[in-house]
Amino acid sequence: MQLAQTVGQNTFTAYGDGYVSVNAVRHTSNLVVLPDRLIPDWTKADFDTLGIADFELLASLDTEIVLLGTGMMIRFPRPELLRPLMAARKGLEVMDIQAACRTYNVLVGEGRKVAAGLIFF
Repeated sequence: MQLAQTVGQNTFTAYGDGYVSVNAVRHTSNLVVLPDRLIPDWTKADFDTLGIADFELLASLDTEIVLLGTGMMIRFPRPELLRPLMAARKGLEVMDIQAACRTYNVLVGEGRKVAAGLIFF
C-alpha cells in the first residue's frame, strides 16, 4: 500500500514529555488536530473533568474516527461521555498521546478522515 502525500496537511513532526509539534510548531495544551485545521485549547478540562460538551465537539467534526490521546498513559473516559460519538456514528480509539500522534500520521497518510484530541493533563 502506498501512502498518500501529506503536503499541506497537519501532521505530527515531534512529541515528547508534555508537548507535541504539529508542522514543527510546538503545543503544550489540550488540542484537536485535523488534517486541515487545529482547534487549540479544545478543552480547559483535565482528563478527570472532561465533560459531555468536550465529546460533543469531537462528534461534530467531519471525521470517521477520533483518536483520544490521554497523556502518557491510556485512560478510558466515562461511558456516558461517549454518547455524542455513538450518536454521530464516529469511531473512537483511546491511546497515549505518543501512540495517537503516530496513528494519526498513518491515517492521514492513507487519506482517512481523522481527528486527534489530545489531553495533556
